[in-house]
Amino acid sequence: MTANISKGRLWTARIMSGIIILFMLFDSILKLIKPVQVVEGTISLGYEEHHIMVIGILGLISTILYAFPRTSFIGALLLTGYFGGVLATQIRVDAPLFSTILFPVYLAVLTWGGIWLRNEKVRKLFSLDS
Repeated sequence: MTANISKGRLWTARIMSGIIILFMLFDSILKLIKPVQVVEGTISLGYEEHHIMVIGILGLISTILYAFPRTSFIGALLLTGYFGGVLATQIRVDAPLFSTILFPVYLAVLTWGGIWLRNEKVRKLFSLDS
């Protein structure tokens, strides 16, 4: 999938995807370890403590699928759903718009941007040409 793209485009795609992978691994692993700050933060968003492990596992599975080129598209779809849940939660707690509510949108743009830059099939899928 990366045969006909420039080195600059490829590295930009790798950096964008890398940011998502590192952020989501960090986030998911912390949810699995459950330090006090993560538990308190999750409870303050309206979730019970027993939900934290499930959220962490779903984030981790989605991220692992996204990290491998063969499954990156399905991983991106799952991460988009995950980010949609984050967005809905932040709206529900009336969080600030640009710093908090839109943060998962920024992550989704990086997620799909990384795939779009390196995968011709995804570029065709999201093409503006008819």
